[in-house]
Amino acid sequence: MSFGNQIYAKLRGDRVIWMIVALLAIFSILAVYSSTTTLAYRNGGDTEAEMIKHVMFIMLGLFITYVCYLTPYVQYSRISPYLMLLAIPLLVYTIGFGVELNEATRWIRIPFTGMTVQTSDFAKLALIIYVARAISSKQEYIEDFNDAFMPIIIPILIICGLIGPSDLSTAGVLFFTCLLMMFMGRVSLKYIALLLFLGVVLFTFLVTFGTMFPELEIVRVDTWAERLEQFMDPHSEVFQVEQAKIAIANGEWFGLGPGNSIQRNYLPSAFSDYIYSIIIEEYGLIFGGLTILLLYVLLFFRCVSIVTKSPKAFGAMLALGLGLMLSLQALINIAVNVNLLPVTGLTLPLVSKGGTSVIFSSIAFGMILSVSRYIEKTN
Repeated sequence: MSFGNQIYAKLRGDRVIWMIVALLAIFSILAVYSSTTTLAYRNGGDTEAEMIKHVMFIMLGLFITYVCYLTPYVQYSRISPYLMLLAIPLLVYTIGFGVELNEATRWIRIPFTGMTVQTSDFAKLALIIYVARAISSKQEYIEDFNDAFMPIIIPILIICGLIGPSDLSTAGVLFFTCLLMMFMGRVSLKYIALLLFLGVVLFTFLVTFGTMFPELEIVRVDTWAERLEQFMDPHSEVFQVEQAKIAIANGEWFGLGPGNSIQRNYLPSAFSDYIYSIIIEEYGLIFGGLTILLLYVLLFFRCVSIVTKSPKAFGAMLALGLGLMLSLQALINIAVNVNLLPVTGLTLPLVSKGGTSVIFSSIAFGMILSVSRYIEKTN
C-alpha cells in the first residue's frame, strides 16, 4: 500500500474536506513563496527565510487541524463560555493598547517574543462556538425572548461591536454568519429582525462616534468612507486595485507559470490580501482562479452535508457556522481581488501569508473535521 493510500485509510471524517485543506496548503506555499520577494527585500533580501517561516506556520497549522480533528467536538461546547470570557477582554485591550500595522490597530504583541496576534481571529471562533452552543441548547423553535436576547443577541453585538472599529469587514462577515446560524437554528424571525435592527443601530453609533471624535483614532470612519468613494467612482485609480487587475489580465486562461509573476513586485500585500490575483497571474483563470473558488464553494456544500447528517444540534451548528465563516471570507477576498467589492483587508483562509490567520483557519477546519469524524463513527 502506498504512503498516500495509508494516510487515506487512517483519516476519518469527510475526506473531501481533507483534500480541500491539503490543496489550499499547497497553493499557499507555492503562491507565498512566489509573492514574498518585495517583503523579503524589505526584511533583508532573504526570500528563503520568509518561505521557511510560512512553511513552518502551515505545518503547525496542519498539526493543529489534526489535533482539533481528534478532539471530540462536544469539548468545544464545554469551553465556549471561557473562550468568550477571554475574547472580550482581549478585544478591549486591542482597542486601547493594540499594535498599529497597516494603518489599523488589530494586533497585540506577545510579551518577550516580538510576535503579534490578531485578536479578532480568536474572537470569531469563540463567538461562533458560543452561538452554536446557545442555539443547540434549545432543540425546539426558539421564540422566547429570554432564550434569544441575552444568550445569543447580546454576545453577537458585543463581539462585533468590539471588532468593528478597527476591522469592519471582519465584524460584518461575523455578524452575517451569526445571523444565518440563527436562521438555520430555527430562531424566531422576529429576533433575527431584532438582531439586524440592533446591528444597524450599532453601526450608526460607531460611525457617529468616529465622526465626532476623530482625534481618538478608534473608529476608522475616514478609511471606510474613502474606500467606498474610490470603489463607487469609476474614474478613480487605486494603485493596488489597478495592479491586481493587471495581474489577472497577465494570467489569462492558463497563467504565466509558477514563479513567473510580474505584478508581485508592484502589488502591495501580494502575499496576503491580494494573493488571489497572483495565483491567477501564475496559474491562470482555469487552474488557479476557478480552482481556488471551487474549493471554497465545495467546502461550503460539504459543511451543509455535515449539517444534514449530524445527529447532534451543536455539531450541525458548529460545522455550519465555521463553514459559513470560511466560505464568506474567501468569497469576499476573491470579490475584492477582481474589483467587485471595495478593499476590505480580509485574507484568503489558509492561503494568505499570516501566522494568526493560518493558525485559526486551521483550527476551524479541524473542528469541522471533528464533527464529520463523529458522524462517520455513528453511521
